[in-house]
Amino acid sequence: MTTGKKVGSIIAVIVVILLVAICYYRYFFVFGEGVKAGELNYVVKKGYIFKTYEGKLIQSGVRSKQAGTLQNNEFEFSIANKEIADKMMANSGKFYELHYKEYKNTLPWRGFSVYVVDSILTTKDIPQ
Repeated sequence: MTTGKKVGSIIAVIVVILLVAICYYRYFFVFGEGVKAGELNYVVKKGYIFKTYEGKLIQSGVRSKQAGTLQNNEFEFSIANKEIADKMMANSGKFYELHYKEYKNTLPWRGFSVYVVDSILTTKDIPQ
């Protein structure tokens, strides 16, 4: 193997490694994780090719920028698996504490949101 081919091979390997590292960081690296709590507004299954579960949680009582007013904060998320989605669909309107992971970008089979709920911590009825 000539020196030119060796250098070309080394450069090609480095480029491939860099591309794999960038793709991992953008699509699979867990940027953050945490817990959100609020009233479950809805959970739906949607998508053209990849059917994913999407939901919205309403977090009430968040202060608004205007003095003396309250503003609802909405948390839109995708759901990691069918069992969690089915449980949430059966109990819409209840108060949930959800554990989620935040990614840098979305993938079609993971959902429309960078926030992916992977577990339900607690479920409570909302007092009337």
